[in-house]
Amino acid sequence: MSERPPVEIDVTTPNVARMYDFYLGGKDNYAADREATEQVLRVAPQTPALARANRAFLGRAVRFLVREAGMRQFLDLGAGLPTQGNVHEVAQGAAPASRCVYVDNDPVVLTHGRALLKGVGGVEVVPGDLRRPSELLDDPLLRKAIDLSEPVAVLLVSVLHCLTDQEDPWEVVRVLGEAVPSGSHLVVSHITAAERPAAAQAGAAVYQRASSAMTLRPGEAIARFFDGFELLDPGLVPLTDWRPEPSGPQRGLPAWFLCGVARKP
Repeated sequence: MSERPPVEIDVTTPNVARMYDFYLGGKDNYAADREATEQVLRVAPQTPALARANRAFLGRAVRFLVREAGMRQFLDLGAGLPTQGNVHEVAQGAAPASRCVYVDNDPVVLTHGRALLKGVGGVEVVPGDLRRPSELLDDPLLRKAIDLSEPVAVLLVSVLHCLTDQEDPWEVVRVLGEAVPSGSHLVVSHITAAERPAAAQAGAAVYQRASSAMTLRPGEAIARFFDGFELLDPGLVPLTDWRPEPSGPQRGLPAWFLCGVARKP
């Protein structure tokens, strides 16, 4: 990315999406983002490996949903900046008719997403805020791309921890879950602090001055997001333990993320 951004983009405040892009080896980040990531890495040097493991989990989950669960509609909420192995690429690689809507409230994400995905069939990028799920679901572009009377895969990967307890992310997921029919699936990954809590908390503290803070939650609080859904094997587990592939990330990373996939009965 050029260091001369559009005027509407704030490059002085560390941006969560751009920091994640940095961890993944991307170039869509600025000096403030890199300074913040360096602070995180001083207390949590495993963060880039965890970001890659989170991305790998997303890919495995999408492939499972297409090949084994028959999903053809994907709603990626809090999608972040486009990178390699995006949801639509994975899904359409397995089933070309798959459709995907990326939703984010970050103008950086929306600008880059629209530019990079312009002309790609079966894909839409729409603005939306998880804090207002009903409004998000009523977006005309989303409704045009996604048929909510047919099963939908709702992806909430590394995003629910950006909502505080006061913003009630469990209610957000409940509204989303009620909006989709039986046979739909829910995919969640979320930061926790069950292992090495001091380091995890120190890393999360850096985000207090970023575009979004991080709320670390215990496993039982993360499990509540799946209320009303049937959690599929192997359950709620660390990133590298969810249906691992031989060529995937190696196990042994700190369990700072939990993840799972569930089906609406």
